[in-house]
Amino acid sequence: MGVAAAAPSGCDPPQNLLARAVCWVANSSRRAFLIIFLLGLTLRLWTLSLLPEDLIPPNPQWETGAIAISLAQTGTFSNPYLIPTGPTAHVPPLYVGATSLLYRVAGVGFTGGLVRWILILAAYSILWASVPWIGGRLGLGREAGVIGGLAGALAPGFPSEIEPFSALALALILVAFLSRWMGKGSTPVRSLFMGMAAGVAFHLQPVLLPVVLGCMAFEVWWTRSRRRTGLVGIMFLGIVLACLPWGWRNYQTFHEIIFVRGNLGLELYVGNHDNAHADIDVSDARHSFRHPRTDLQEAERVSVVGEAAYMREKQREALTWIGDNPGEFLQLTATRIAYFWIGPLHRPQRAFAHLVLFLLAAIGARKVLPTLNVPGRAALFIPLVTYPLIHYVVAYMPRYGEPVRWVLFLLAGVAVWRWVSGSFERLPSPSVGG
Repeated sequence: MGVAAAAPSGCDPPQNLLARAVCWVANSSRRAFLIIFLLGLTLRLWTLSLLPEDLIPPNPQWETGAIAISLAQTGTFSNPYLIPTGPTAHVPPLYVGATSLLYRVAGVGFTGGLVRWILILAAYSILWASVPWIGGRLGLGREAGVIGGLAGALAPGFPSEIEPFSALALALILVAFLSRWMGKGSTPVRSLFMGMAAGVAFHLQPVLLPVVLGCMAFEVWWTRSRRRTGLVGIMFLGIVLACLPWGWRNYQTFHEIIFVRGNLGLELYVGNHDNAHADIDVSDARHSFRHPRTDLQEAERVSVVGEAAYMREKQREALTWIGDNPGEFLQLTATRIAYFWIGPLHRPQRAFAHLVLFLLAAIGARKVLPTLNVPGRAALFIPLVTYPLIHYVVAYMPRYGEPVRWVLFLLAGVAVWRWVSGSFERLPSPSVGG
């Protein structure tokens, strides 16, 4: 189960000045991290300085902000909608809880909002600065990671709130699983703690669950060992233990079992209804759906029947519509798949940038696959297959793809490094150790 034998590296010897520069950065993980982190953070802080001051302070415009403010001021995880509606399971608790602690220290004003944005921008910068290390650990090479990390750090666009933390969690999960598959860290205690760590990550982003389940299933299939199957069972136990406290809170509050968050019914409805568009912004502009965050009548309905019952109502509406309109649902789904990978086609400039990244990543994947063993390929492609699944059936938002976008930048870095180093037909050095 070892990695493939090392292939020639474009750094041996460097072919041109640009290749030498990439090699110099890649030769030290710390150097690569610091350079990319400082460049990325400087650019994003400059972007932050251009924002109008009224956009900096916390505001209850969106669910995460509304709940964080409520938690900071009243101590209750509640009121995500237009009017007070009581306790909620609309969003995962980890990011909101951490944000509320920040607001308690720095205040629910300009200072608190500024610190929150700086921390988010720092998380993005840490993510892209870690891509060289991740590339080495996953067997794609630090040179490709330097190129992908720099491109991601300098790419235009303002960040989302939770996505950089979700992306970091995903990267660490994949590195940890690959280490297990290569025979490292597979003890009962480590398996239990890894499961608990994954369970904690679900409270940041529940969509990580299919990725973890996919990796666990691969481990059982790949090892075909009773011992390793038992260790996977211990890992699952760790996940359950980590999810029990919040699950018990949800059960006590809503009298039903809810896995971390309970807004799936509403999300299905928003993405699948009469006059729906694949892009939520277009549907919103058409006023084709009503959401309790912005519609008083819907918020009052939540207040009357309770959030859990409201979500069931919306799920029934969505499933009924899907059953009555299978052709439209399939068309929306196909469009959302395209949007997830190559961007919103009705916005040509953004779609073009996404398409270029996707094509470069496809070229990089084709070049690197022969250098990876089966576990290496699994670590790379399980998240690309499993993470987007839920997003194919709910309304598209650009931020949904951000947690796996670093994988595309890393694969694109493989292709660019081949051209830069003049070794397009040569293969990277596959090294799990990085």
